[in-house]
Amino acid sequence: MRLRHPGGAPLHLSYCTNVHAAEDLDGIIAQLDVYAVPIRARLGTDVLGLGLWLAAPVAAALAEDPALRARLRRELSARGLEVVTLNGFPYRSFQDTVVKHAVYHPDWTTADRLSYTLDLALVLADLLPEDAARGSVSTLPLAWRDPWDTGMADQAARRLDRLAAGLADVESATGRVIRVGFEPEPGCVVETTGQAVERLAGVDGDRLGICLDLAHLACAWEEPADALKELSRAGLPVVKVQLSAALETADPDALREYVEPRFLHQTRNPAGDAADDLDEAFERGLPGPWRVHYHVPLHVSPPAPLATTIPVMRAALAELAGGPRPLCDHFDVETYTWGVLPPALRPQTPGQLAAGIAAELDFARAALRDVGVMT
Repeated sequence: MRLRHPGGAPLHLSYCTNVHAAEDLDGIIAQLDVYAVPIRARLGTDVLGLGLWLAAPVAAALAEDPALRARLRRELSARGLEVVTLNGFPYRSFQDTVVKHAVYHPDWTTADRLSYTLDLALVLADLLPEDAARGSVSTLPLAWRDPWDTGMADQAARRLDRLAAGLADVESATGRVIRVGFEPEPGCVVETTGQAVERLAGVDGDRLGICLDLAHLACAWEEPADALKELSRAGLPVVKVQLSAALETADPDALREYVEPRFLHQTRNPAGDAADDLDEAFERGLPGPWRVHYHVPLHVSPPAPLATTIPVMRAALAELAGGPRPLCDHFDVETYTWGVLPPALRPQTPGQLAAGIAAELDFARAALRDVGVMT
């Protein structure tokens, strides 16, 4: 959706399609009709933004063939859909029965991760609306934390230099600016703002920066204002914001029905105690209160004693979009866990999922309006 900051700058609001399983072009186009078109109709908006997820094989095919890119752009335009951001974190198979640690591979020590990300940048340059100032691609925070050593850090640094050079080549060839944001996440080499500053120091700040996932920020028990000041001092721009909410509770037993086999649900408490998954937190008796990396629908308030980190999201939006100028112009709703929610919250039909995503986008639009953004 097209929004506008009070200062006049355009902002973009979208939803991330990594909630859907399609990984080939025909499947991706089909899911536009099943989900995106009904969502746009429910919201009553002329244009709906998608944070498109393209698995590596289809990204490579699109990057190789301008005619395929032109086809995808036509299919999007015909349905009143636009793309200014891509999710380049999951490489493929993100809605498999079990994902867990596989989502962190290949990481930024590998040529495969570099090639995939540059493929996405080239594809996005052809999908961008003519009036979009730039595009963004989110990616993983270098790697899972273990193993990680000096040699791997050096390999990753060389990849990032090549990434910045490749993005410059895309701009030279297409005239479109594409930036890549590294997404701090619990358990990874870059989990906190401090680690982002330390481990991304010296990158090309014109082309590389941070994708700020607000559920992840909350799970790190960071204050949005402090985090954004630290990133600004380090010259790391926020190139994309993922609007997401984590679970929070002072009574961990209330979370037992959220244990599930597909995704990792890293769990943290304010004392710094950590578990890499929800079942591990129970096994170790991690002291509460907990915040859990479990993206829950933005508009849903779970029954007490559960809560969500929506207050963190609201505080972040006040800093990001409530000042005299926006600190970011791409806002993407990313709730990829609809299919693993407890049965009472889980949509049973495509229509129910479309209705839920529309409700999230409406909630996000209202939250941005609350900080002064014009919709």
